[in-house]
Formats: sequence, structure tokens, C-alpha cells
Amino acid sequence: MTIAVAADHAGFVLKQPVLKLARELGHEALDLGTHSTDPVDYPDYAEKAAHAILDKRADRAILLCGSGAGICVAANKFRGIRAATCHDTFSAHQVVEDDSVNALCIGARIVGPSLALELVRTFLQAQFSGAERHIRRLHKVMEFELQNLGVGK
Repeated sequence: MTIAVAADHAGFVLKQPVLKLARELGHEALDLGTHSTDPVDYPDYAEKAAHAILDKRADRAILLCGSGAGICVAANKFRGIRAATCHDTFSAHQVVEDDSVNALCIGARIVGPSLALELVRTFLQAQFSGAERHIRRLHKVMEFELQNLGVGK
């Protein structure tokens, strides 16, 4: 798989270890920035990762910010992106297996480096189950995206 990795300034501390782990696991890893701890806006990096997936330059993304929440909210605004913030290993595999999540969001101010890397490993090793109930639910979520285009403008 090709994995897009993007971080804001708060997530920057985890970006290089995540890129290294993804490559060690045999994946191609795209570094989408940021490249320092200088303040930046997390939505810009969520957008870069979303476009990498939607343009088929990446299969999945790892998004890093302070809490994991802001970058997740921003990523989920893109049709076709299913992002989840995970701070435990059960969630990191379950969101892929049951919900076909394609972007893992981690809060660098919430979890330490060891746990963050275990979350990434777990997420990248997980596969969508393809169970009928999960496909049915995924289709409903995708239908929400289509029904709500233009709502709130």
C-alpha cells in the first residue's frame, strides 16, 4: 500500500517515526508535511492527505495533530474519506475491519510515540472484513455523502 502521512506542527514530532515504520512494514510512504514545528493549520494537511487518497496516489493516510480530533473533522469533510481518531489498538483495527476507514488520526499530545507506532502498525495490518452487515452500513454512510451535497451552503 501507499500511505500518505501528514501532520500539523503539533503532530510533527510523530511524523518521521510514522514514515519510517510504514516503510519498514513494506509500504510506500508519502511525506505531505509539515516539515517543522512552526505553527500551521491542520485543515491544510487534512486536505493534502484527502487529495492523495482521492487522486489514488495513496491507499490510506495517517494524520497527526495535537488531539487527533481537528484533523479528523477536516478530513471527514471530503467525500470518500472515512477518518477516525484512535488512541487504542482495538479501535485502530476495528475501524478498518468494520467501517473501512482509510485515514487514521492520532493526537500527538494524547499518546506517546510507542503507542502511536503501535496504532499505526495495527491500522496498516487491518483489512476490511467485507461482512454483509458492514458493507450495508458502509453503503448507508456513502449515501449520506451523496444526499447531503450542497446542504448548508
